[in-house]
Amino acid sequence: MTTNYSMEDLVSLCKRRGFIFPASEIYGGINGFWDYGPLGTELKNNLRDAWWHDMVHCPPMGPDGEPLSIVGIDSSIIQNPKVWEASGHVGGFNDPMVDCRETKSRYRADHLEVIANANGEGRMYAFIEGNEESEERARKLLAKYEKVDALGDEYTTSLLTDIPTDAFERIVGPDTKEAGTLTEPRQFSLMFDTTVGATGGEDNKAYLRPETAQGIFLNFMNVVDTMRVKVPFGIAQIGKAFRNEVTPRNFIFRSREFEQMEIEWFCHEDEAQQWYEFWCDYRKDWWQKIGLTTENLQMRQHDSDELAHYAKEGCGTFDIEYKFPFTDPGYGELEGVAHRGNYDLSRHTEFSGKKINYFDQQKNERYTPHVIEPSAGLSRGTLALLCEAYTPDDRPSKVFMKFNPRIAPIKAAIFPLVNKNGMPEIATKLHEEMRKKHVVQYDAKQSIGKRYARMDEAGTPYCFVIDGDTLEDNTITVRDRDTASQERINIDQAVAYLDDKLIQ
Repeated sequence: MTTNYSMEDLVSLCKRRGFIFPASEIYGGINGFWDYGPLGTELKNNLRDAWWHDMVHCPPMGPDGEPLSIVGIDSSIIQNPKVWEASGHVGGFNDPMVDCRETKSRYRADHLEVIANANGEGRMYAFIEGNEESEERARKLLAKYEKVDALGDEYTTSLLTDIPTDAFERIVGPDTKEAGTLTEPRQFSLMFDTTVGATGGEDNKAYLRPETAQGIFLNFMNVVDTMRVKVPFGIAQIGKAFRNEVTPRNFIFRSREFEQMEIEWFCHEDEAQQWYEFWCDYRKDWWQKIGLTTENLQMRQHDSDELAHYAKEGCGTFDIEYKFPFTDPGYGELEGVAHRGNYDLSRHTEFSGKKINYFDQQKNERYTPHVIEPSAGLSRGTLALLCEAYTPDDRPSKVFMKFNPRIAPIKAAIFPLVNKNGMPEIATKLHEEMRKKHVVQYDAKQSIGKRYARMDEAGTPYCFVIDGDTLEDNTITVRDRDTASQERINIDQAVAYLDDKLIQ
């Protein structure tokens, strides 16, 4: 399904309605960081809480028909720096980057494409992969200066990383008209450095965690020893991670501070493939149940050159991908399900000198479990829900946010039709009753049409209106967000009505 709105439209609504703001905005912002406003905080927390409930408090049934055993932890953002040496991040967590000497811009080398004359002559023009404006500019420059029809077959395109270094002097960068301004690609560490203690210096160097997974592996034996869990079981964690991205872009899709929702599922090697397939299927189904439609989701297996260093040979990783407006008609990663083998537990055993394994008393067998990792982006999940919900319409607000009621920031609004004649008192009483169980909002300002429009943009599923008839027959109007249809119910049934709608 092709989107019928632009990211600019969505970003504008997010700012206007209090979903997401640029961080440090009054100081000009800081690239790659975002603040969540009142509605965005509720939306993100609702997604977080739904994940935690469905994965930890009420986990799914496994292939054997028995409920899964999953417990949660909350590990420190800063760990002993040896953790990241063992995990492979210090030595291998890098991206290739190039700089433009003229504009001082920095780009991921593997995110740049180059369009050139098919005969190999003349200048080549780099553009940012997936950026329509950047690509159109490159094609126009190619047509203008190299006399090539950019709509025909007189040109070739390739990744910048595939271009010989001796040809860089002929490449025009994405934001300049001069050739030869791009540096050769070099590796750029994605790790955020910090220091621990008062003295600073290299001896006190530490890192902000680039993923939450390692905190789970470090606590494997603690959980086994304290929680009476038996393999197979899972450990879940939700928390912030930090990556010093070369080119943060596409709103909160690729940022330097973000949140993850991860499970490390520990199992015997002989059962790993079965669990890998289970988690791939279940996690895609879960995103559909939370509100992402089937046509906007796909599963894609990583190619061999994409596999992480920890991926189990022969199994690899499946990505659950979502069709964001900036990737349409393509897809962007939402969640990865990886077969990590026993790489992490084995590495931490090696680097720490402590035994990290599991003893099966029934089989009298000691082994290092294999790990299946469903790792979802909470920040990206929030963005996907915003994209999915954004619905242009001919109603006065011109748009409404069609959130699944379970994750909607505001579940209902209560309006007195006019702010007099006893209506505010009745509306206030209903509001006080509803807010004991749900996030609801009371609003008595401006016309009823403008109040409906505000709630439409906030994604509020239901509005309850107290009017003149309420004073006569104790009934109120309920307006449905998606259809804008209205019905009358008895005010005494309003709380039960909302309860019923929210659990459907």
